[in-house]
Amino acid sequence: MRLAARPVGEVRPEDWEHATAPAEEPGEGRFAGRTRFISLDPAMRGWLDDRPSYLPPVGLGEVMRAGSVVEVTTSNHPDYRPGDHVVGTFGVQEHVVSDGKGALKIDVGLAPASTYLGALGMPGMTAYFGLLDVGALKEGETVVVSGAAGAVGSIVGQIAKVKGCRVVGIAGGAEKCALLTDELGFDAAIDYRAGDVKRALREQTPDGIDVYFDNVGGEILDAALTRLAMRARVVICGAISQYNNETPVSGPSNYLSLLVRRARMEGFVVFDYAKRYAEAAQEIAGWIGDGRLKVKEHVVKGTVDDFPETLQMLFRGENVGKLVLELS
Repeated sequence: MRLAARPVGEVRPEDWEHATAPAEEPGEGRFAGRTRFISLDPAMRGWLDDRPSYLPPVGLGEVMRAGSVVEVTTSNHPDYRPGDHVVGTFGVQEHVVSDGKGALKIDVGLAPASTYLGALGMPGMTAYFGLLDVGALKEGETVVVSGAAGAVGSIVGQIAKVKGCRVVGIAGGAEKCALLTDELGFDAAIDYRAGDVKRALREQTPDGIDVYFDNVGGEILDAALTRLAMRARVVICGAISQYNNETPVSGPSNYLSLLVRRARMEGFVVFDYAKRYAEAAQEIAGWIGDGRLKVKEHVVKGTVDDFPETLQMLFRGENVGKLVLELS
């Protein structure tokens, strides 16, 4: 799947081109494989815009950037054999040829392949370092996370519970909110579609918010800023409510709460913690193994042609947990 045009606002079907080409054979020091799973992430929308960011934009005519799990079919690389599974940024394509740079061999006997794109992949790393390092979480604090039923938010809340905190999740719809409290162990959930988020936050955070982990931006961020406790930390992970804007991103009008509460607001990019991924993955795997962290995945089965429509599920709020396209 190639990017055919720069989208304005929502991504349209005509912004994509499905190109076909003969499958390349791997040369010396390279391997070939078939794509099994493709990761779909809100950050993809930002990669389509031609503007400065933490990564260069996807170029027009280029294969869409995406993390994926590939099963090796042919190899002239000493470190990879047919049948091996590897995870890396291989893009939205059915057939991959790689020299192995940036690829990580995974054990699908220890966890499903898709989990290496979710709880044991970038979303898990993002939740772990965003909450524990950027958020500087301490036992007994009150944590609020927006986009709480998504890939990152669902893990943030569970890690906060493991660390002995009170956790309030913000999500869209009664079904997602019930999932947070009944299955994932959140102390409370706020349905932003159902009423006054500011009032609900007052009720659920009587002593204020110590750590607010933001995945959505916009009005929800603004509401959370009114409830900050003294020395609170606001972690800026994403702003999915703003990604399809055709006008400039709306900034928080309640930012002076940071001054009054002596709080800080900090953005981060998970790639900055790459040298510590193994540390996080080991601890997260332990929590999954002992049942303290539950993996939520939304797997859509289809082909590369289904990528554009599956991506839109993120921005319609249709996924629960990590959204993955499984290629048939």
